[in-house]
Amino acid sequence: MSVVADIVRKAGIAFRLVLGALPDAISVRFRPRAHRFSPADVPPPVQAPRGEVRLYSAPANFAAQGYQWARAAERLAGVGAVNMQYRASGDFGFPADYAVSDVVFANSGDWARRQRDAVANGFTHVMFEAERSIFGLAFQGFAEREARWLLDRGLKVGLASLGTDLRSPVRHAQVDRWSPFRDRLDDDWVRALEVRAQRNRRLFERLGVPSFVATPELLLDWPAASWLPIVVDPTDWRSPREALTGERPIVLHAPTNPAVKGTTLIEPTVQQLSDERVIEYRRIIKVPAAEMPERYAEADVILDQFALGIYATTSIEAMAAGRLVVAHLHDQVRAHIREVTGLDAPVVEATPDTIGDTLRDIAERPDHYRTIANAGPGYVEAVHNGELSARVLAPFLGKAS
Repeated sequence: MSVVADIVRKAGIAFRLVLGALPDAISVRFRPRAHRFSPADVPPPVQAPRGEVRLYSAPANFAAQGYQWARAAERLAGVGAVNMQYRASGDFGFPADYAVSDVVFANSGDWARRQRDAVANGFTHVMFEAERSIFGLAFQGFAEREARWLLDRGLKVGLASLGTDLRSPVRHAQVDRWSPFRDRLDDDWVRALEVRAQRNRRLFERLGVPSFVATPELLLDWPAASWLPIVVDPTDWRSPREALTGERPIVLHAPTNPAVKGTTLIEPTVQQLSDERVIEYRRIIKVPAAEMPERYAEADVILDQFALGIYATTSIEAMAAGRLVVAHLHDQVRAHIREVTGLDAPVVEATPDTIGDTLRDIAERPDHYRTIANAGPGYVEAVHNGELSARVLAPFLGKAS
């Protein structure tokens, strides 16, 4: 970084510090138009729930996991929980107990200080999702300062990683030939991911607080963590129609990030099979969360990801709907799930090399694969309905599971 650029950066930080310390009525006048908000946009501070143990989980709520983990925690006797999310204008509309716009979160010093004090005075436990700041300008966006401030006031703090916040691209590229971090993504972006992952790893080390990861693969990046299973409400996804009962399989792919999901590695083959009428292929993008159950109900096969070696929310929702999930899972992921739960994940293994043969086999042997699809709802009930996640959270919350 040049001397001039460094001076500009430091001046920007100083300006932000000054604005953050001022009342909103004054600071908003000096902000760029895109960063302005009205008093009506600022919600009152969060209200603590009832319970001897009161958990605050914030701020990412990726795929509604902050909300669902809060509901899982409430399965434990005497626990109340609230999740918080800052929302952009075009987000997916996942449920949240408490929401604030991203503009207010990033620019309102008044909101930040009130929220900070409400959490410190009303809650007993705080979970930082994806190692992100939860109080905005109150601590200038530094999650570690927030965590230490809460710890100094007697609150218990935990860290929950959801994926790219902790996953090392360098490590991942070494263990998987299909890794998206092997020369298929922008080099600068991959380097930035590595820097963030290492920075967050150091945060885990320095804080030394209970830590959780949403997928078993992340245990390779932080072995001291506990696997906190992703949670879905199975009743939201149930479908009366069995999979693979039509003339040809309807195959659905809904990549939130095609580059990371491995979409470009599989889509030419999948599209060719669709052109040959072996399958019917449907790719959907940016569908609101409320519409996804209907989309799954119409499909037979859900293609999840073929580059990371994991399954996540997409697969779980599809399994809950009784759909056949096809994805690439690492042996380490399958083995950890089996060790913890005693169950095998009903996910059909396929890689970019084998996806064509796999889909042809599904089309030729629907009865065989329907049995695997029909195992999905029971697996979700056993592993991802919140009960297991509650047991994982229990020691952190000081509760018997």
